[in-house]
Amino acid sequence: MTEFFSSDLWTIYGLPFAFMMAHIGAIIGVVLLFVAYYTYFERKVMGAMQRRQGPNTVGPFGLLQPIADGIKLLSKETIVPTQSNGPVFVIAPMLLFTLALIAWAVIPVNAKWVLADINVGILYLFAVSSMGVYGVIMAGWASNSKYAFLGGLRSASQMVSYEVSMGLVIVCVLLCVGTLNLSEIITADRPTWVQILLFPMLIVFLISILAETNRAPFDLPEGESEITGGFMVEYSAMTFALFFLGEYANMILMSAMTVVLFLGGWLPPFGIEALAIVPGVIWFVLKTLLVMFFFIWTRATFPRYRYDQLMRLGWKIFLPFTLFYVVLVSGLLVYFDALP
Repeated sequence: MTEFFSSDLWTIYGLPFAFMMAHIGAIIGVVLLFVAYYTYFERKVMGAMQRRQGPNTVGPFGLLQPIADGIKLLSKETIVPTQSNGPVFVIAPMLLFTLALIAWAVIPVNAKWVLADINVGILYLFAVSSMGVYGVIMAGWASNSKYAFLGGLRSASQMVSYEVSMGLVIVCVLLCVGTLNLSEIITADRPTWVQILLFPMLIVFLISILAETNRAPFDLPEGESEITGGFMVEYSAMTFALFFLGEYANMILMSAMTVVLFLGGWLPPFGIEALAIVPGVIWFVLKTLLVMFFFIWTRATFPRYRYDQLMRLGWKIFLPFTLFYVVLVSGLLVYFDALP
C-alpha cells in the first residue's frame, strides 16, 4: 500500500496530483463563469443593437440573470421521451459538454499558464472539436423524432464541411510558424508581411467557426422556422442546459483558438512594447472578448442562410480558396527562404 501511494501514479508532469486537480477545477470554474456571463453579455449587446434593454430585473443591471436561469433549469424535471433510446439520449449532452471543457487543457492564457503544454496541442484541439459532432448525431438519433434527426444530419454535414476549410487555414498558420505547440505558435516570429499574408485566412477562419459552432447565420441545425429546435427539440431541464453550456463553451473555445492562431495570444497588440506592462492574461481575455463580440454581432446583423447556400459556401468557395492559399503560402515561404 505504501508503495502505491508513493508511486508516480499520484504525480503528473512532476506536480502533485492534488495540485493538478485544483488546477483543473480552477479552469473549469473560470470557463463556466465565462459561459454564464457570456449569455448575459449576448443578451445585453443584442438588446442595445435592437434598441431594447435586455435583462434588467434580476439583480442590479440584471447581473444575476444567468444565476436565475441556472436555478430554473436545475429545478425543472428532466423528461426522457418514451420512444427514445434513454442511455444515448442522456449521454449525448454530457459528451458534448465534456468535450467543450477538456479542450481547454492545452490553451495557453499566458506564458507558462497552461495545463498541458504538449507539442501537438493544435492536433489535440482539432481532434476534440471534431468529436463534438458525435454528441449532436447521438442526440438527433436517440430522440426518435424526425425534427431532431433532421437537425442532427444537418449539423453533421455542416460541421464536417467547415472542418475541412478550418484544417487548411490551420495548415497555413503552421507553415508560417513551424510548430504544433500552441505556446510556440504565439511566440513565433511573424514578420509584418506574413501577418498580412495570413489576414484572408483569419476572415475564412472567423466565418468557419460560426458554422462549426452552429451559430447564426449558420444555425440551420436548430432552425426554429423549419425544424422547431432541431436536435435539441426533445430536451428539457439539465439535459438541455448541458447542450446550451456546451455550445457557449465551444464559442469561447473557438474565440481563444482564433486569438492563439492569429491575434498573438497573451502578447500586446501590434508588438507595442509600452503595452507590455499590462499582464499577458489581460490581453488574452480582451482579445478573446473581441472575437466573442463578433459572434454576437453577426447573430444580430445577418439573416439565416439557406442550406444550399451554406454548403455552397463551404465546398465551392472556401475549399478551393484555402487549397489555393496553402499552395501560395508554401510557395512564398520557399521563394523568400522564410521557412521556420
